[in-house]
Amino acid sequence: MIIINSIVSWFIKKRIHQIELFRKHPIEVQNEWFEKLITSAKDTEWGKQYNYQSIETIEQFKERVPVQDYENLKHYVERLKKGEQNLLWPSEIKWFAKSSGTTNDKSKFIPISSESLEECHYKGGTDMLSIHYNNFPDSKIFSGKSLMMGGSQRINEFNEEQSYGDLSAIIMHNMPAWAQFFRSPELSVALMENWDEKLEKMAEITSKENITNIAGVPSWTLVLAKKILEKTGKKNLLEVWPNLELFMHGGVSFTPYREQFKQLIPSDKMQYLETYNASEGFFGIEDIPNSGDLLLMLDYGIFYEFMPLSELGKEFPKTLQLDEVELNTSYALVISTNGGLWRYILGDTIKFTHLYPFRIRITGRTKHFINAFGEELMVENADKALAEACKQTNASINDYTAAPIYMNEGSGGHEWLIEFENPPHNLDEFKIILDNELKRINSDYEAKRYNNYILKEPKIISVPKDTFKNWLKHKGKLGGQHKVPRLSNNRDYIDEIKSFIN
Repeated sequence: MIIINSIVSWFIKKRIHQIELFRKHPIEVQNEWFEKLITSAKDTEWGKQYNYQSIETIEQFKERVPVQDYENLKHYVERLKKGEQNLLWPSEIKWFAKSSGTTNDKSKFIPISSESLEECHYKGGTDMLSIHYNNFPDSKIFSGKSLMMGGSQRINEFNEEQSYGDLSAIIMHNMPAWAQFFRSPELSVALMENWDEKLEKMAEITSKENITNIAGVPSWTLVLAKKILEKTGKKNLLEVWPNLELFMHGGVSFTPYREQFKQLIPSDKMQYLETYNASEGFFGIEDIPNSGDLLLMLDYGIFYEFMPLSELGKEFPKTLQLDEVELNTSYALVISTNGGLWRYILGDTIKFTHLYPFRIRITGRTKHFINAFGEELMVENADKALAEACKQTNASINDYTAAPIYMNEGSGGHEWLIEFENPPHNLDEFKIILDNELKRINSDYEAKRYNNYILKEPKIISVPKDTFKNWLKHKGKLGGQHKVPRLSNNRDYIDEIKSFIN
């Protein structure tokens, strides 16, 4: 394994010089990809509809092609699922990623092309390791195996030749043989649909392997880790996997989970690498250790636009290019991809923390926020404030959600459902710290809280263990990359979840 580790790590690190290229020349690289995408799709049904053949500039593209959401593309997706081809993208579409970015009843099916798999998702997976090896040349990741927390996959009933599943399952199903060799558990277990049974088998199998790195969503990785410790009787994961050195995480903010992972993996040498990927594409990797800033990956077959939040909902919204964005301003992400998504509004909001090279942080969702009273509370604010409240009260949380409390008369408020792993000794103290921290980091929230005129102090309900799990299971969203919506501008989620409190 040591020889294999040396060979593979040498190969992976060759990618670094290409990453340096788009760091130094971001605008040029994005312009090249724009031209490639337009040229590739000019003879598709979509390309002919918008006359891609005659598009010569980005401005022409933006004037001609409207901003899309999933509902705008749904009829194309339905046709693709029935076997039609060359609609949005020229290469054959055989896979669909069932979106795990929403907990709505209706699922999204994102077309996955061979190009999006190879040039985007797999390149992103390789680049995570490239960046890690570049930062830590003595890494021994390939001396052992990778534990991947994936979803489930099943055959699309519309066409025997086409399949759908969680993106992670599609990636594992199609990954090259060399990558399969380094991962655990075997595919038959990793793709099991019964999540409870899968956790049992994963814990049994992987606890006997030499796991050096883990990739997954923090919340579900914690569930598996606790199951493994329960089965083995060990105190922490290093007693199970002494060579564990890296956790590659994404899907939700790591901030509320960081302290729990430090307790589970008590080593200063353990590294945490944040990523930003979704069914629609792979977008960012934390290239500076422990910075929390994600390098925007610009050569993955994705052309980016950035929509100011003030433009959301407009019929003809304005979008910006990389050379027009500003620091610390939230933008909605708009993408055109080598999977056939055109000017697709992803639903995530980001802000730039550095320009040239371009680094970002995820600030929330275009639909997951609370602005019922003008407080403009974003997920990023909530994560930071909760982390501080946990720190000061020696608490830790598994999951949370929050929504407005509407009052017929007088002030409104926010209600928080929090599932604690280690509850605070005094919930009122936790509430005060949370409230004060939100005031400190969000001036709009602070203004609305003044003298309780608009917002009263938050209401916090500590819910029993497995409340969120039971809700997700009821929704058919248990496991994989499925997650609880952190913030909502209405009470639909929170009232439904409250009905699961025992």
